[in-house]
Amino acid sequence: MVDAARRRATYDDVLAAPAHLVAELLDGELSLVPRPAMGHTVVASTLGAELGGPFQRGRGGPGGWWILDEPELHLAADVLVPDLAGWRRERLPSVPASAAYLELAPDWVCEVSSPATTRLDRVRKLPIYAREGVQHVWLVDPIARTLEVLALERGRWTLLLTASDEAPVRAAPFDAIELDLSALWSGVDPNA
Repeated sequence: MVDAARRRATYDDVLAAPAHLVAELLDGELSLVPRPAMGHTVVASTLGAELGGPFQRGRGGPGGWWILDEPELHLAADVLVPDLAGWRRERLPSVPASAAYLELAPDWVCEVSSPATTRLDRVRKLPIYAREGVQHVWLVDPIARTLEVLALERGRWTLLLTASDEAPVRAAPFDAIELDLSALWSGVDPNA
């Protein structure tokens, strides 16, 4: 039986969380997961670097984006920390230097899966991203070495692409360049 008197978590709970955990508020509940493992961190960092040059800096690509690592997002009453997020500069012309978080939903989010976060990313966070109008979500699995690309269509997620490292891919919304997925897992041992 659900305890109707259970207190809804607040941002103070996020702030009070231990530093070695990632704290998020999802539908009024505090979610605490361990900081990512090194393979997860390498994959997220490499992907950010791969997209940052052409899309944030305009080197070899169209520019016009902000690509941020682990931004804190305040979306309605939810607080989320995706692995990567991107905003088109026409929606977010500049990033406020002194802000601790952003309240504008991103145009793109990437969640890098780990055993501790896969269910959370798919079951709890995807509906929030849809509700807030995030147009694209990438789900990257460094152990299976896969990329899933989702697009929001009429309030529902549509799978546009599932890829692994066999060949370069073009993945929305960054399909102006080919992405070599094998570069993401280079040096990461999925069995260790």
